[in-house]
This record gives sequence, structure tokens and C-alpha cells, in this order.
Amino acid sequence: MKVVHTIEELRDQLRGQLRVSFVPTMGNLHEGHLALMKLARQHGDPVVASIFVNRLQFGPNEDFDRYPRTLRDDIAKLERDRNVYVLFAPNESELYPEPQNYRVQPPQELGDILEGECRPGFFGGVSTVVLKLFSCVQPRVAVFGKKDYQQLMVIRNMCRQFQLPVEILAHETVRAEDGLALSSRNAYLQPNERAEAPQLFAQLCIMQAKVRAGAADAALLEQEATAYLQSRGWVVDYIAIRRRRDLHRPSQAEMLAGEPLVVLAAAKLGATRLIDNLEL
Repeated sequence: MKVVHTIEELRDQLRGQLRVSFVPTMGNLHEGHLALMKLARQHGDPVVASIFVNRLQFGPNEDFDRYPRTLRDDIAKLERDRNVYVLFAPNESELYPEPQNYRVQPPQELGDILEGECRPGFFGGVSTVVLKLFSCVQPRVAVFGKKDYQQLMVIRNMCRQFQLPVEILAHETVRAEDGLALSSRNAYLQPNERAEAPQLFAQLCIMQAKVRAGAADAALLEQEATAYLQSRGWVVDYIAIRRRRDLHRPSQAEMLAGEPLVVLAAAKLGATRLIDNLEL
């Protein structure tokens, strides 16, 4: 595996390659990331991964400074799995040599709801860095995880509207044996919090079972799950049943008619904010 730190080195490595498959990450890699790279290898060659902690997607009171940066360990994991040909690990001055005044602004009806409402500017920061990374790597295929369901939709819509020649593939959420979605931020959890953390996904599964049994009052289902988690010490940002096609609220008639749905959730356990989702 080649490790490169500049755009010039990256382009030298990829010159003449027409089927590049790409997995962008912020590092602190876990089995979920490695599963994305395995999928990428099935759909293109060579596989490029990137590691870059993107300041633009962090709010002023978020964890940019303490986000785990574990490049040496990440390289060892990638070399062990042997799915990645080039790792692009730029520093901030390489990717943003001047203030990034040109930004991608997702539409309000997608970018400013749910995660975008809780983290203003988040999806603008994600979209901007992904477009910039696509410009550097010029992949034919890019792989993202479904754990970040809204982010996946934002990126897919951006690629479609800009007519980017990139196919976006989604990998199912990778989970621990107890159901907790794998995340780099899980490392923040204290032992007692880690034991409690699977309750988030458990509530989503209960909601799924109720919807499949005919429940059609989305607000009531959301309130029940929120109240349960709050009773156990969680601080819930949102638990929301939405239409898969646009993340808008479904009507009761749509729910009864079998509209494809997804429930998305974000909640804090102690100092750690966890997100998850489940298609219903």
C-alpha cells in the first residue's frame, strides 16, 4: 500500500487509472470502515482510501480537537487487510491551502433537518470536502456506510445534481454483537455507558416491529421510544420516522399504505453522541 500526503503524489499514483474505487474516512478505523473497503475492492480497482479530519463539518463546540487521530494504527489495519492500494492522508494545509470560500450548500429541506438541524452547517461541510476529495481522486465508485443515512442521501443527491461520474454504493451498518453500530466515537464511552449503548438500536427494533404490526401513529412511536431512553439517562436529540425517499414525515395514510420508511435517531449517553437508523 502506498501512503501519500499531497494531491500531486496522489495524482501521480493514479495516472491512467479509469476504475478507481474510493472510501473517504476521518480515520480511527474500525471494522465498519474496513468492510467499506472490502466492498470497494469488489467494484473497482485500485481502491483509494482517504483519512482527513475535516474541520468544516464540526461546529464550534464539537469534538474536532479531540477527535481520535490514529494514523499509524490505521495504516497497520489497512496493510493487514490488503484491500487498499493508495491511502491519501493530507494535512489541513494540503486540502485547504487557502480559506475554502466556495462551499456546497445542500437544500434546506434535506440539509437542515434532523442531523442538519442539530449540527448547523454539518452537511455543507461534508458536501464540500467530499466534492473536493472526488476532484482529487476522480473515482468511478465511492462507498459510504448506511449508518450515516442522511449523509448518504445528501451525497447521492449532490452527485446526481452535479452530474458527477461517480457511482455511490452503500454498505449496511456494521454492528457489534450486541447491536451497537460501530463508530469511531464509541471509544469515548465509559464502560457503564458501553453496556447501555445497545438500548438505542433496541428501541429502533421495537419501533420496526410495531410498524410492521400495523402501527401508523409515527408521533406516538417516537414519543414512546424517546421517553424510554430518557428514563434511562439518555439525552435524545431526535428519534424520527421518515420516508426513505426524501426524509420527510410520512402521513398516516402513507404508513398504512406501506410507504418505505426509516427511523433515524441521535442521542447522547454521558458525553458521547451516538447516531443510528433502521429501515422499517
